[in-house]
Amino acid sequence: MPHKITLTGSATGPLREYDRYVAFDMREKGSPSAPKGLKKSTFISYTVFVAKKAFNKTGLTKKSIMHEKILIQGEPTLDIPIDECPGEVGVICFQITVLPNKNEKEKNESDAEKEPKKEASAPSETQKNTEPTKQEEAQATVSQPVAKEEKKEVKTIQPEVQQAPTEEKKAEEKKTTLSNQPKGTQDLLNFDDIIVPEEFLKTRPNPEKTQKVIDFVKRTGRLDEPLTIEKGSNVLKDGYRRYIVAKTVKMDQVPVVYEYQK
Repeated sequence: MPHKITLTGSATGPLREYDRYVAFDMREKGSPSAPKGLKKSTFISYTVFVAKKAFNKTGLTKKSIMHEKILIQGEPTLDIPIDECPGEVGVICFQITVLPNKNEKEKNESDAEKEPKKEASAPSETQKNTEPTKQEEAQATVSQPVAKEEKKEVKTIQPEVQQAPTEEKKAEEKKTTLSNQPKGTQDLLNFDDIIVPEEFLKTRPNPEKTQKVIDFVKRTGRLDEPLTIEKGSNVLKDGYRRYIVAKTVKMDQVPVVYEYQK
């Protein structure tokens, strides 16, 4: 069963990139006590091999790896060519973690301690600002009945104020919808409300001209001219071809110009 190893520190050499992995060198202190008669080891050099996918997740770069403190968890290996493993021990990395800097950690802790103090001191400042004087309280009690009367007046005026903008809004909406219609359009009429006389139903408009109008509607989204409708009866007076086009493209509303009864 392979032996697991954990290393902490920074890279001591440049990052080397290969096809599917990266490698860099680290070193750690050796065992503090060696058996009698043997020389104590000072440092052991390691060459760490990390999969590119796992390395990219850490956010480390070629420059930052030399300064950031990292934690490596893996297992020793002997199956690496010597030219790729200049360290005394090769390590296949299973997990790589960037450790927080001491200075940043202390700064974060001090900031966290300061925040509750600010929150605790905040109410006292707001209390100072919100505490009314006796003179202001006296003025408030005197002015209360007047304020109530003003509120009543506002309530009675409010419905009239609300009605005016809604009517203006409707007029503006109608103007914008008509401005998108052909020139001379007076109104938009529901297609189903139009009554077609029998003399129109007996005729058959020119197919080529009808197709041109259909192409125009598909291109612009509207008819080229409004239909002429008798005011009040909604009887079609002119524009039977455009009526057929509107029916073909399934228009819900059509632009109309009114002709008044003589």
